[in-house]
Amino acid sequence: MKVVVLGAGVVGITSAWYLAKAGHQVTVLERQPAAGLETSFANGGQISVSHAEPWSNPHAPLRALAWMGREDAPLLFRLRWDPALFDWSLRFLRECTPGRTRANMRNIVSLALYSRAQLQALRAETGIAYDHLERGILHIYTDPREFAGSVEASALMCDFGCARHTISVDECVAIEPTLAPVRHLLVGGDYTPADESGDAHQFTQNLAGLCAARGVDFRYDAGIEKLVSAGGVLTGVQIISGAGRELITADAYVAALGSYTPGLLRPLGIHLPVYPAKGYSATVPLGETSVAPSVSLTDDGHKLVFSRLGQRLRIAGTAEFNGFNTDLNTVRCQALMQRVGELFPELHPTGEPEFWCGLRPATPSNVPYIGRSRLPNLYLNTGHGTLGWTMSCGSAAALADIVGGRVPEPDFSFL
Repeated sequence: MKVVVLGAGVVGITSAWYLAKAGHQVTVLERQPAAGLETSFANGGQISVSHAEPWSNPHAPLRALAWMGREDAPLLFRLRWDPALFDWSLRFLRECTPGRTRANMRNIVSLALYSRAQLQALRAETGIAYDHLERGILHIYTDPREFAGSVEASALMCDFGCARHTISVDECVAIEPTLAPVRHLLVGGDYTPADESGDAHQFTQNLAGLCAARGVDFRYDAGIEKLVSAGGVLTGVQIISGAGRELITADAYVAALGSYTPGLLRPLGIHLPVYPAKGYSATVPLGETSVAPSVSLTDDGHKLVFSRLGQRLRIAGTAEFNGFNTDLNTVRCQALMQRVGELFPELHPTGEPEFWCGLRPATPSNVPYIGRSRLPNLYLNTGHGTLGWTMSCGSAAALADIVGGRVPEPDFSFL
């Protein structure tokens, strides 16, 4: 079939790869001048099955209230009249029960495990490079209550097939020796040896190159104005570019526009509870004298991740619910660097950090929307939240199966 993929982030590009590999004629439409320039540009860099515990869990409401009013809070809701956020928040609260949390975690782990295996197979097949490291992910805890809660979560993840093991402070330092100067701050950790890290932007751009070599047609600088439908099916995508307006037609269409997907689909009567969660990152240049971690870390109390990307250290995290605002907040940027200084006092970067923020497409359950919409030739691959990089290959491989009329391998609630 002729398939049009809307969006050239990591989810859109992986969708194009697996669809082209399945024999479809693929065109990718993207408003930016190249792939991976928005949400996939400077994320946390983790392939983290171990992050499968949803934001919507029984502890979340009280934590959100405790953080209210703190400009540097890990989770920050900007209080304003926003019907979409109000609706999303009510749905979020409904997902915070123990039963819903467990069901959502099972879904996320199942897809994430499959996705990690698909990424490894793609890497073996193509030799794609993206500053990746296969050294696992180490969660560290500085709050005894956070650590106690993690023991239960780790046991549940092991039940679902993710080998996330609770470990002592001594074991944390043995796995990542740069934590030795701050061992007195730690109370314990957990470690998932099969998780990975890498630069999602490099991966997305390099995979786009491999897609082009396979025959995928890329239309960059093409803003999508609207989707056109008739007779209960999608009949085209109206774009505007330097050449003017144009209607792009195909047999099937894949919406992979992250946080911008709901606005495009709403005129078709498709209402997705996907809301932008603004995340921040800092990228710090390293030199020969820098003492930086080589194992990817998660600081659970501060909701931050640390990933070594060649001669750079990426620090990323937090969530700010403020609509489609992409302005950098100085207080939140500096909070990242303050925590870096606390955990890695001997880091000695060789230059100033480069700050960035991006809009992660969050669903109330943290479970993405993947599969056929109520329009039979319109497919969705969106709503991955903080796990877009982790789930991208598995989501795309499963979507290609669905488009081709096959049953996907993961035990996941596809649309």
